[in-house]
Amino acid sequence: MSATVIALIVFGCAFGSAVLGMLLHRILPRHHLDAASKEAVKLVMGLIATMAALVLSLLVASASSSYNEQSNELQSMSANVVLLDRLMMLYGPETKPVRAELRAALQVSHDQVWPPEQNQRGSPDRGASKSSMTAFIEQLEDLTPKTEAQRRIQGRALQLSETISQTRLLMDAQRSSGAVSWPFWTVLVFWIGVLFLGFGLFTRANATVVMMLMVGALSVSGAVFLILELNTPYQGLMKISDAPLRAAMMHIRP
Repeated sequence: MSATVIALIVFGCAFGSAVLGMLLHRILPRHHLDAASKEAVKLVMGLIATMAALVLSLLVASASSSYNEQSNELQSMSANVVLLDRLMMLYGPETKPVRAELRAALQVSHDQVWPPEQNQRGSPDRGASKSSMTAFIEQLEDLTPKTEAQRRIQGRALQLSETISQTRLLMDAQRSSGAVSWPFWTVLVFWIGVLFLGFGLFTRANATVVMMLMVGALSVSGAVFLILELNTPYQGLMKISDAPLRAAMMHIRP
């Protein structure tokens, strides 16, 4: 389920609870809405509001940190690719096929996350990316150094290849781990629904109140949308930019 759909569900639950509260305000006996009852409900609402606000703020901070970390991983991998290409250029002209294989592997990895416009509905198979990277490493290992400098360059290139492969595998794992924890979100939405029910319970319905309750519901659902989008940085509206990877591919000119 997409972040937009979940955010709309949260908005519907929050605003619907507020409307239900305003309806209950009309039909409940007066003694249920006296000052003592209002004070008790306010205490409970304050507790729930504190818990919900704390959880939402922690989730936004955690999601933002995760998003920035994965963006930095992409930039680091792109920088390592450029460095690896320069090492192979220093090795000599015999690395031209290896550099071509590196660019092919990078292109396949790029198209998995940022598919070409003509193929937005489907992305290349992950097996193709693994095969391309394996073929590149095999060609790199098959090089026969003729000098001590070439031997050192080959060793350093193999180390960088391993680092790039680890980062790519980590990106694949992170891209697959954006599942929603339904029990957690169910409890959080329940808190939000109860909170808005209390808002509507002691409020007389008018255009201003309804509008403010709608704005409040939109704000909460917007926070949920932001959390879900930041937790899935390789898809959705806030997808990480592919600029570092495209810049790295531009540097590789076999």
